[in-house]
Amino acid sequence: MVQYTVTGMSCAACSSRVEKAVSEVPGVTSCSVSLLTNSMGVEGTASSDTVIAAVVNAGYGASVKGAASDSGPHTSTMMQEDALADKETPVLKKRLFASLGFLVVLMYFSMGHMMWGWPVPTFFEHNHVAMGLVQLLLSAIVMIINQKFFINGFKGLLHKAPNMDTLVAMGSGASFIYSTYALFMMTDAQINGDMTAVMSYMHEFYFESAAMILTLITVGKMLEARSKGKTTDALKSLMKLAPKTAMVIRDGAEVEVPIEQVKKGDVFVVRPGENIPVDGTVLEGHSAVNESALTGESIPVDKEPGDLVSAATVNQSGFIRCEATRVGEDTTLSQIIKMVSDAAATKAPIAKVADKVSGIFVPAVITIATLTTFGWLLFGETIGFALARGISVLVISCPCALGLATPVAIMVGSGMGAKNGILFKTAVSLEETGKVQIVALDKTGTITSGEPKVTDIIPVDGVTEEELLAMAYALEKKSEHPLAKGILLKAEEMNLQAEEVTDFRAVPGNGLSAELFGVSLYGGNLKYISTKAMVPEAIKSKAEALSEQGKTPLFFSKEDELVGIIAVADVMKEDSPTAIKELQNMGIHVVMLTGDNKRTAKAIGALAGVDEVIAGVLPDGKESVIRRLQKSGRVAMVGDGINDAPALTRADIGIAIGAGTDIAIDAADVVLMKSRLSDVPAAIRMSRATLRNIHENLFWAFFYNCVGIPLAMGLFIPILGWKLNPMFGAAAMSLSSFCVVSNALRLNFFDLHRADRDKKIKPIEREEIQNMEKTLKVKGMMCPHCEARVKKVVEKIPGVESAVASHTEGTVVITMTEEVDLAVIKEAIEDQDYKVIG
Repeated sequence: MVQYTVTGMSCAACSSRVEKAVSEVPGVTSCSVSLLTNSMGVEGTASSDTVIAAVVNAGYGASVKGAASDSGPHTSTMMQEDALADKETPVLKKRLFASLGFLVVLMYFSMGHMMWGWPVPTFFEHNHVAMGLVQLLLSAIVMIINQKFFINGFKGLLHKAPNMDTLVAMGSGASFIYSTYALFMMTDAQINGDMTAVMSYMHEFYFESAAMILTLITVGKMLEARSKGKTTDALKSLMKLAPKTAMVIRDGAEVEVPIEQVKKGDVFVVRPGENIPVDGTVLEGHSAVNESALTGESIPVDKEPGDLVSAATVNQSGFIRCEATRVGEDTTLSQIIKMVSDAAATKAPIAKVADKVSGIFVPAVITIATLTTFGWLLFGETIGFALARGISVLVISCPCALGLATPVAIMVGSGMGAKNGILFKTAVSLEETGKVQIVALDKTGTITSGEPKVTDIIPVDGVTEEELLAMAYALEKKSEHPLAKGILLKAEEMNLQAEEVTDFRAVPGNGLSAELFGVSLYGGNLKYISTKAMVPEAIKSKAEALSEQGKTPLFFSKEDELVGIIAVADVMKEDSPTAIKELQNMGIHVVMLTGDNKRTAKAIGALAGVDEVIAGVLPDGKESVIRRLQKSGRVAMVGDGINDAPALTRADIGIAIGAGTDIAIDAADVVLMKSRLSDVPAAIRMSRATLRNIHENLFWAFFYNCVGIPLAMGLFIPILGWKLNPMFGAAAMSLSSFCVVSNALRLNFFDLHRADRDKKIKPIEREEIQNMEKTLKVKGMMCPHCEARVKKVVEKIPGVESAVASHTEGTVVITMTEEVDLAVIKEAIEDQDYKVIG
């Protein structure tokens, strides 16, 4: 997506016009314009020059964001920050104070003297023409001060794209022109000595309305601009985190350089209290780093050589030397800024309704105002009365409230998410996350920590726990098996020293053997150890009980004597059961996906408290499971974003958890910076709150116009006698946009992690998926190409979930969702010239 800065837009009709013009450019596949940030995101093959030309032809200005930046990515960030700076409020404030100065004098003459008899110089007391001329001059000055309304308004009219400024300009202009006409007629009457006509025409003056309309709209615009500036506070605070300089090692000496001069591979140093300038790897030193700016996690993270550090995090305790791995726009911080910025530049589906209305709103209002004026004239009312009703329609109608209803809420919502380490990639993902009915959780790394840990140490009689662990440590130290890490970690925690073993051998899929001081040591599963030593029934029962709890029992023996069992498991994260309970309290059906066998999966699922467990799912089978789940409702898939990529893409919402330093995961719609499952219900909560806020804004915008326009037309005069002065209409228009933006700002106070206010959606009804697994022995597979052929033909068979072929083992493991005739599978494999032998 290429982002552009658009100038000259004043309301939703403008953004709708720009969007329509750019969408018609050949090569543009999608275009979304944000009135809030005055930005435009364009996707497709169209050149920037063509896109800019289309915007200019529509009557507005455009430029590529950061196009003037030749000095590096950091300058680009500064330009983005400058683009978000509130430049409107100071200009509008000057205009407002100048307008108010002349308006107060005008109101004194027009209302104070004429209605309440306030004193004026004797020259004006009986010279009604002079009073009229003073009012004309004062209102003209206010109009000149606010000439932008007239320039933008009539420019839009010339381009056949009338906007809010057109309505204001027409309302104020009509008041001024009619009042000027009345002044000329009054002058003629005074020359002819017709004082009755003079007094009658004096009451037809609307000079104060012409000036008041412009001043009140300027008040509204200033309040709106100020509030809009606050909606981008989260994005601006992220940009301010970007360090300006770095201390780099050049020719053996420390040199302070601007951040844009840091290159990949440079070595930089960071002292306690300093910000880390770019993403890198620690080469030397130990420290605690505060990463709250990126993850929202306040507890510092310990760093040592080999660990990754991110730009904008704070080094709190030690001196560290690091090598730059990501610089400029590739850093984690830059990716977060881009993601939040992209979310603001895209449009949520709910905004399309408001956009369609905004596109026809202004022409419709002008038509209604014209019909209102002529309608009252046909009913026999005076020109002044009819014109006042038409002007009221023009100035009370507000397309801005409609246009701002969605983007302000999206901006605040995505900014709040970013502050809490939850990144919504687009406005669509922010809106849709709250609508999910099923959450599918990948077990490893999502529900569990993804790192095996020792849970139980069960030595036989006569052996201590420490002796058993020391023997296991010596044996497992040379192993590359993932479960060995758990034993090594436990031994290091207990400060055990590993003896050096000899003649180390690993038996794939079974266990290990080695020699220690001439004594044979063995470790592995029950089947392997049973061939080396006698395993008592009591120990077997304990091992079975451990397996039922989702743990893996590892047996160890010395020569032909069993020493004991060490159980290793991928332990559950502390917050997983709570997070799952929160999801269920929202009415969401929680499913756990795992490659484990059914017994282990059921045990972990029961501990986690999920509604459904789907076991035996291999990485390439997750996508088809998501496809089946989608038949029951909207699905969010939560995974680590790497081997889960197909499933994350297939799901209605893909949530990558614990992305940390690898923020740009294309497959996911939502990226959680922390490895906490509790951020999943928090993301759903944020989405629901934002959508609720959008609904409130849209209701107010539609309700305001549905009530305001008939009131301005005078439809309530015959029934209730309600008559709207154009000045009050302008005041109402000013406040409508301000109310919408202020309501969106309430999201800044929303607590993402507060679960007691969650509303439960209607739970879905679905039967648990029952997977069946069969293993076939196949002869003739010689290479990975053979595996791929077998996999392809088997997975085409209805009822087959996935197939994993191995030419080294000579097997095909088939996962099925329903009973499939083995003869059909056998025929499919043998048609490819392979032989099924059992």
